[in-house]
Amino acid sequence: MTHITETRKQTVKPEDLARSLRKTKLSKGDRTVGTVSHAMLILWSIIVVVPMLWTLMTSFKTTREIFASPFSLPAEWNFDNYVSAWTEYDIGGMFLNTVLVVGSALIIVMVLGAMCAYVLARFTFPGSKAIYYLMLAGLTFPIFLAIVPLFFILRNMGLLNTLPGLTLTYVAFALPFTVFFLFAFFKGLPDEIQEAAYVDGAGEWRTFFQVMLPMAKPGMASVAIFNFLGLWNQFLLPIALNTDKSKYVLSQGMASFASSAGYAVNFGALFAAVIITITPVLIVYVIFQRQLQGSVSQGTMK
Repeated sequence: MTHITETRKQTVKPEDLARSLRKTKLSKGDRTVGTVSHAMLILWSIIVVVPMLWTLMTSFKTTREIFASPFSLPAEWNFDNYVSAWTEYDIGGMFLNTVLVVGSALIIVMVLGAMCAYVLARFTFPGSKAIYYLMLAGLTFPIFLAIVPLFFILRNMGLLNTLPGLTLTYVAFALPFTVFFLFAFFKGLPDEIQEAAYVDGAGEWRTFFQVMLPMAKPGMASVAIFNFLGLWNQFLLPIALNTDKSKYVLSQGMASFASSAGYAVNFGALFAAVIITITPVLIVYVIFQRQLQGSVSQGTMK
């Protein structure tokens, strides 16, 4: 028994004891960081979710109810405000214009941006770095400085106050960010897969669309979400380049909602229009959030 006790005492080394204490300290530090981070996330969620829920609740109330008791539940839950916003204030037409402009611009910029990023990342040719740096310079160019030149360019091209002109403008401003974002994804793809596609007889177009582009799917989904949010909420470009009310997008409609009504503002319909405006953004994020999380985890693994 004495021999066994001495053997057990010898197995406990000071290094092992120090290591176990260090692990205990790290675990306590991790718990502290986790607690603080969760508290901050909960606070941030409350700040974001509560105003949205209040806006949703208010969209079912009349203007008199809103001013009488802003935080109470509506006396009657009906969709009159949504019908009024959709028809009387032409939110439906603006919604359709926004879907056409943003959808077309998003498709064009994703295709062109992916092709441009793939060529700049996978091929070396004279001027490739200069083109890439010019793309990066486009990220630093403020939009308001280009308003006046864009106005005259679109007017000379006959595209002022038109949806195609607004679509091309959206593409031009979203393209640099798309190329910058996808450049790292295409750069990190293994060369062996591209070479294997060449050996199998695939050309450049087939290699890009059937082999390399599907491998960059997480990055494509992420940049599509960012571009969709930026283009859907774009305000300055439509205000400056589109003054035809029949071509208004949602951001313009929300800005002119109160001014067009004068002093008799239907605040219930106004809040209903806000819900209509933000709903597509929430739907798109819910659908593509898994792809966004996958791209983040893939970037951390790299």
